[in-house]
Amino acid sequence: MADTGAGAEAPGRTVVLLAGPSGSGKSRLAQLSGRPRLALDDFYFDGDHDTLPHTLGIVDWDDIATWDFAGALAAIVALCHMGTADVPRYDIAANARTGMQRLDLGEADLFIAEGVFAPDLVPACRAAGLAVEALYLDRPRTVTLLFRFVRDLHERRKPPWVLLRRGLARWRAEPQIRQHALDLGCRPVSMGAALSVVSRR
Repeated sequence: MADTGAGAEAPGRTVVLLAGPSGSGKSRLAQLSGRPRLALDDFYFDGDHDTLPHTLGIVDWDDIATWDFAGALAAIVALCHMGTADVPRYDIAANARTGMQRLDLGEADLFIAEGVFAPDLVPACRAAGLAVEALYLDRPRTVTLLFRFVRDLHERRKPPWVLLRRGLARWRAEPQIRQHALDLGCRPVSMGAALSVVSRR
């Protein structure tokens, strides 16, 4: 059952905040589930935003300061209460938003909001009285590293040397990333267990 927060009356729709490092299978799970999906990575700021943090001379896209927290939260609240929201489209290779689109849940009573910053939304969503399932996809970090590198090369997200350097940095940081998600209220699950959660309603 979704956790709605103490004493809060939840709206009729449940949001599954699906966390996990890049390459852990979040988008794949959302696709397999058949549930409406809100891609939280679409809320990144454009690459020329004047407040983006940098590490080693390049934008540190793993820093939450590169991401529009308020915009993502507003979209989730609107989807839970009204079933529709206007959300951005983002081109990762171009480091820029390319437009807006309407996400309409139709008759669905549950949707998936997935992205690397999903754990940071858990406390705010629960404080807003939303019905929340907070899941962290648990996979061996070396498997995640390989899947992420192959995917990012195929999609030409960044130059190979950038992908390799960021991938190794993420591999080293993954235990801390996992603990951060659990501290914020996510529970670790396998792909199969996560599919069971999003399919049972």
